Amino acid sequence: MSRSYWLMKSEPDVFGFDHLLACPDQSEFWDGVRNYQARNFMREMKVGDRALFYHSNTKPPHVYGVVEIVREVAPDPTQFDPESKYYDPKSDPDDPRWWAVTVKAVAPLKRIVSLDDLKANPKLADMRVVQRNQRLSVQPTTRAEFDEVLRMGGGMAKP
Repeated sequence: MSRSYWLMKSEPDVFGFDHLLACPDQSEFWDGVRNYQARNFMREMKVGDRALFYHSNTKPPHVYGVVEIVREVAPDPTQFDPESKYYDPKSDPDDPRWWAVTVKAVAPLKRIVSLDDLKANPKLADMRVVQRNQRLSVQPTTRAEFDEVLRMGGGMAKP
């Protein structure tokens, strides 16, 4: 099976890896993405792809675990809900603007890998998350980058 690799960011106090572990089947719809490029990356995701789960807006920002894509893109219902903070009045139910995938927890890393650690590793110099102005909540990684981050984190722990 050919698989692609990604990095998906979330704020741990809003929806962290532990929140995902507490979900039914340890899976959740990755809603609320409101950036066109990040949305387009999600459109490329296939069932079986893996992603690094990155905790942003925390000290230090870090990779915490690994998730797997278990359902390909579907319209994000929050775009149509006026009560949602992700409501988009310009989105048309017949032509949705925003899409999302469903992710499932695979495992946390044995130890977190901080952004500073990622930046200090020359093997990760081209990884998008270490580049200036790469704030996308969903971004591709290479298999080599993904494997190097796993190595740095001591591998996956048991969830």
